[in-house]
Amino acid sequence: MRHAPRRQIPPHRRGPGARPWGVRHGWAAALAAGALTAALLGGSPAAARPGTPSPEAVPPRPASGAEALGAEAPGQAAAAAAVAAALDLPSPPGGANVRVLAFHATPGTEESPTVDAGIEAIEKIGQQGPAAQRFAVEATDDPTVFTRKKLGTYNAVVFLTGDGDVLTPEQEMGLEAYMEAGGGFLGIHDAARTEPYSDWFTGLVGARPAANSPASAQRAVVEVGDRANPATKGLPLEWKRPDKWLNWAANPSGQVHTVARVRESSYRPGEGAGGWDHPISWCRDYDGGRSFYTGMGGTVDSYQETDFRAHLRGALLWTTRLARADCQATITANYRAERVTQPNQPGRNDQIGEPHGLVTAPDGRVFFIGRGGADASKPVVTDWNNPDIGKGQGEIHVWDPKTGKATLVGALTVFGNKGGGDELTKNEEGLLGIELDPDFLTNGWIYLHYTPHSQINRETHMAERRVSRFTVDPGTGKLDQSSEQVLLKWPVQIHSCCHAGGGMAWDSQDNLYIATGDNNSSQFSDGYSGNNPEPDYKGVSFADARRTAGNTNNLNGKILRIHPEDDGTYTLPEGNLFTGKEPDEGGGRTRGEIYVMGVRNPARISVDRKTDILYAGWVGPDAGKPSPEWGPAKYDTFAAITHAGNHGWPYCMGNKQPYRDRNLPDPKKPLGWYDCDHPKNESPNNDGLVNLPPIESNTIWYSPQGGAPDYPRNADGIPSYQTEEAEYLLPWLKGGGQATMNGPVYRYDAASASKEKWPAYWDGRWFVGDFYDADQPRHAVLTDPRTIGKGGLPVHAESLKKIVPVGAEGIKNLMDWKFGPDGVLYVLDYGRGFFTSDAKSALWRVTYQGGPATPAAKELARKASS
Repeated sequence: MRHAPRRQIPPHRRGPGARPWGVRHGWAAALAAGALTAALLGGSPAAARPGTPSPEAVPPRPASGAEALGAEAPGQAAAAAAVAAALDLPSPPGGANVRVLAFHATPGTEESPTVDAGIEAIEKIGQQGPAAQRFAVEATDDPTVFTRKKLGTYNAVVFLTGDGDVLTPEQEMGLEAYMEAGGGFLGIHDAARTEPYSDWFTGLVGARPAANSPASAQRAVVEVGDRANPATKGLPLEWKRPDKWLNWAANPSGQVHTVARVRESSYRPGEGAGGWDHPISWCRDYDGGRSFYTGMGGTVDSYQETDFRAHLRGALLWTTRLARADCQATITANYRAERVTQPNQPGRNDQIGEPHGLVTAPDGRVFFIGRGGADASKPVVTDWNNPDIGKGQGEIHVWDPKTGKATLVGALTVFGNKGGGDELTKNEEGLLGIELDPDFLTNGWIYLHYTPHSQINRETHMAERRVSRFTVDPGTGKLDQSSEQVLLKWPVQIHSCCHAGGGMAWDSQDNLYIATGDNNSSQFSDGYSGNNPEPDYKGVSFADARRTAGNTNNLNGKILRIHPEDDGTYTLPEGNLFTGKEPDEGGGRTRGEIYVMGVRNPARISVDRKTDILYAGWVGPDAGKPSPEWGPAKYDTFAAITHAGNHGWPYCMGNKQPYRDRNLPDPKKPLGWYDCDHPKNESPNNDGLVNLPPIESNTIWYSPQGGAPDYPRNADGIPSYQTEEAEYLLPWLKGGGQATMNGPVYRYDAASASKEKWPAYWDGRWFVGDFYDADQPRHAVLTDPRTIGKGGLPVHAESLKKIVPVGAEGIKNLMDWKFGPDGVLYVLDYGRGFFTSDAKSALWRVTYQGGPATPAAKELARKASS
């Protein structure tokens, strides 16, 4: 069968936004009179649709389909139904009569085998599965079906056509009216080339192919990000399949809800490559109806694949109203970020201190701490002869969602206001971490990780770090300082900056995890392994992390795990890295509190209480590029941790990439490479075991050059560390000036009545971020349950940079982020200075405004569907 020859393009359809609103559906006369819109919507003609101008001055049609690029306006579906009723437009059918129209006109060409395969597949899909999800299919190449009444007899329209202007203006108006009445649309592959002069159709399909898309089929990896959508539920996380992969003229991410991406590193995308974020299937609620598009299906063989048919089946279930789906979860406009604390009053930290951590209470209150820095008006004492050296106030504030107000709960006098300057002047101690007891609402217990100023030694430049339990008085809401019970304490050097860590978290067994930094200088090793044994102050090394993070007998540079008891003591849970009673090398060389060793500066940790997997991130050293002599560049690191282990610092980083050893008498001379499988601590500053546990691979690491650098290795397993030979395994992130800020794993609570909770799409995703907001990560990632905790890389990443906004007026310096019991994300912005609080220091609240899944349950075509 041959199709009609290509038509001339009418002048009013040449170019974007050329067709006025009034032309649509023959409404011009009615709009001019004002009668139709007034009758339907009870208002003036301008109130017919959001943003519709008066009939006296009708502008060109908006380039992106007007309001359809964002969330559906309130009442839009009802208004569309009213319009449809006024125009005698049938609503799409339901009950026993669910029907799909497969349209396949391709002007000027012979019938396509791919189209034939697509029709056959859709027909079989409609005949299979539970009876409540079956539908009839009618295929046609006759565009005259695109009238209001004819289209209204179908639940969904599938476009298998491509590359041409196949509909007359009147026929396109019929398709528009059909969608406004609640119709469904499924576009497959070349459907994105259809109606190239229609901006409304561009909005319907979501994106247009770039001119330089690859012409031939290639095998590639599809990352299936949406694990709940009926079109992707049950598909492999990493779906390997051949197809013709389209590039896009403009990336639709953020304007559509992407359910799957194609991984460009797995094939050759050509000159039109879009980068790591390459959507391939997406959906959206559009103009009153439902639109799903997939760029897959460009080959005959695609339609024989079981998984691809499952993909199409799910898309058809949603577009026909046989199933519900959330196609709004990643649309940027559906999120609202608002600052909830005000700038401090001059000379006071009445709203917020120097932000350093937050935790949410079961009743919705948000507790957040200030490390110890005051505003710029307060003097910083750095003279060790002054008894007030480094004295600061570690403040605890609480924000109450019921009142919208922040109040001061209490403050501890800490060693933590010694800021600015070089490594021997600045300091990162202070009030470092906060957690609430699992029974906080009944016992008022709060755990604080801090460095008390009262315990510093000005002669030896040593201090005490401790984790203490306090009580918040339920009557006053204030911290009772007399209630302090010290659970755990250990020595730290305060002669030199840096790396205090501080984060804390609970697991489902009420074990408390405590993150500690390596208490080591960033200098004296040229930015590579912090293993210089030479610098010390009065016999205490401050540049050799083998004394701390790499030492089995030291609590710094670790993630500790203890079980607090009601009497203020703690016990050790089974399964820690050491028992504290190891017989090797004479005994007394391990600490039983250690769960993870070999971490540099783990400021933020979290535990997913559904799985009890520990998530952590730590900051790397300062080398800007790899060195064939010394080892890898600075790697900031995230790890999903399923068991006790050694995570490498200062011996190995990333996926077991070793550093060179150094030692006395000449630390400038490189020695042998560390053996990541059999590491040894041969530092003169080590008082723990020499033979260490083998080093674990980490989940995410990134350098200024890119995400997860890897290099060819020689026969001994040593990477080349040649920048030009690097392969970047995680192209969605990059560093620079970088500082990891680990986030939570989101868990969706279907029983929650909150209307602002983040949707189920994000359930199980791990939020990873960076203090800085340039090229660094601010993403939610999916991990593979089969490889998590075994060095497996994330399989999918979703950028949050437009949802958790970056930039000068956004959340520029992300310090901590947690979800509340209401499913809302709370974020601390550190501010724009260091070791201080300033006008930009703030607590933010990021809420979801997108609404429920569509269609509404009462609008399902068959009640038996879910």
